Amino acid sequence: MTQPTDIRRARALRPRVLDLFSCAGGAGTGYRRAGFEVDGADIADRPNYPFPYHRGDALEYLAHLITTGDIERYTFVHASPPCQHGCALTVGTNASQGWGGTHVDLVAPTRALLDRTGLPYVIEQPNGRARIRKDLTLCGEMFGLGVIRHRNFELGGWTVARLAHVPHRGRVRGYRHGQYYDGPYVAAYGNGGGKPTVPELQAAMGITWTDVREELTEAIPPAYTEWIGRAFLASRTLEVAA
Repeated sequence: MTQPTDIRRARALRPRVLDLFSCAGGAGTGYRRAGFEVDGADIADRPNYPFPYHRGDALEYLAHLITTGDIERYTFVHASPPCQHGCALTVGTNASQGWGGTHVDLVAPTRALLDRTGLPYVIEQPNGRARIRKDLTLCGEMFGLGVIRHRNFELGGWTVARLAHVPHRGRVRGYRHGQYYDGPYVAAYGNGGGKPTVPELQAAMGITWTDVREELTEAIPPAYTEWIGRAFLASRTLEVAA
């Protein structure tokens, strides 16, 4: 029979990831499934986040962890800084229509702090003009999901072979310029225009613990970071074996 001390010892042996700009936990859940303990940090109140998290400015918190040495608790850092500054929607449709406001680019200051930690990390951003290296690009079709949701990842302090992109099976369902198109994928952003219901979004993304549309549309599918987390742990195992 498993004893409580055995459970605590097993948890202590798991590597720990710091999930910055953690939102509702799409990324964090993937890392948990890959074998990590997860701590989040987000400036917003996130009652649906399924792991311990610090509520406050993520970069200020990271700087605090570096200054105090508490960053040494972690093996790996994931960062998903707000993407409105450089995402394709903002710089494309919104810009052409004069919508939206001024957004701060947090990628560069995030990278600067991550480099100070000395830890391996990833920075995640959508397609667009965000100034990150696209060391890895993942797509929902690679994991059999009901969203396309391309995301790019800059890898700091470690490498992994790029996955080959899988051809899409059709269109994203919804209206485009007044015409409705059907397809095997749902649009995981916005409202109206044939956008999916919340249950459809949950099923397409593989996210069940939140039913808040904003959180679902901001999240990345856990399948992405589960793959990244397993790839990172495998790379460390190979280094030790060598």
